[in-house]
Amino acid sequence: MAIAAAAVIVPLGVLFFISGLVINLIQATCFVLVRPISKSTYRRINRIVAELLWLELVWIVDWWAGVKIKVYADLETFNLMGKEHALVIANHRSDIDWLVGWILAQRSGCLGSSLAVMKKSSKLLPVIGWSMWFSEYLFLERSWAKDERTLKSGLQRLSDYPLPFWLALFVEGTRFTQAKLLAAQEYAASAGLPVPRNVLIPRTKGFVTAVSHMRSFVPAIYDATICIPKSSPAPTMLRLFKGQPSVVHVHLKRHEMKDLPENDDAIAQWCRDIFVAKDKLLDKHIADDTFGEEKLQDIGRPIKSLVVVASWACILILGTIKFLQATALLSSWKGVAISAALMAIITVLMQFLINFSKSERSTAAKVAPAKEKNVNQARGNGQEDKTH
Repeated sequence: MAIAAAAVIVPLGVLFFISGLVINLIQATCFVLVRPISKSTYRRINRIVAELLWLELVWIVDWWAGVKIKVYADLETFNLMGKEHALVIANHRSDIDWLVGWILAQRSGCLGSSLAVMKKSSKLLPVIGWSMWFSEYLFLERSWAKDERTLKSGLQRLSDYPLPFWLALFVEGTRFTQAKLLAAQEYAASAGLPVPRNVLIPRTKGFVTAVSHMRSFVPAIYDATICIPKSSPAPTMLRLFKGQPSVVHVHLKRHEMKDLPENDDAIAQWCRDIFVAKDKLLDKHIADDTFGEEKLQDIGRPIKSLVVVASWACILILGTIKFLQATALLSSWKGVAISAALMAIITVLMQFLINFSKSERSTAAKVAPAKEKNVNQARGNGQEDKTH
């Protein structure tokens, strides 16, 4: 991490990690004292508390880096966002797709109840991973033999969620890279499947399980297609922290859950068909650099995240001044050394968060080689699912 970048990232890291630990402490206290008495009350409190943390990252996108997110959706979809439970599926194009989802959830009023299916290692991330655990994110090991029961029980727990929530599921199973696309294209060609150009082949087991267990209480699926226009650099966590802007285009389409087929194989084929259509939509975007101006919706840039970050900053600054006055920490070499060590720890944690988000470090897609006798089966069932 360059010195100039560190000069910006470290203060942001101090603000995020200290305020985040306060949030984690509140969440832990409510989990122990409130949840055993009333799970609904705990969820309502946690929704508010978690949002105070997530808004700091929303602020980085909206106000610090000035990332512009353009949403293309029909009016019905746009008006229903945040007013109903929804399963959200999307292509996994950039390092900050999850943050793009948080921006849309915040605009829709359900940021604190936005959930996702994540890899298990995510919950070990200091502050952010712990808050996700308290917020009931679903963490999987990417092994269906181990994850099937975890996913089913986690989905069932959401049936009595008291407020509208979004559950995000990246059905490609990993972030898009050219190497992963090449592997997917080789598999598709050998299995007689449509050869993708802009997406990976979806892993359908997790999606089928989600639909089967949620169709009774989740009325809609939001199909999100994310693309970076040619004129914009790809957004990354490092660019965000350095205050460098980007542009992200998101196309949203709402599907009624009741319209999906009942049969598991047919649900899986529906998912594959959605990604074939998504691939064509991305072809059009690449050619036109837009999803169509007639569907562009104004999502604005609310000041709520700015107010929250300013409040946290004031609390932190005043608290630090009071602490230094009471302890005279910086009046001795020992105190200076302790302070320097804390800054170093925060620098390492921020570097770890940045590296964790990079697509080239994400787990490679596992594409099973097609065998002659399995080609016909592959045409009907698609790529063998090894992750979700």
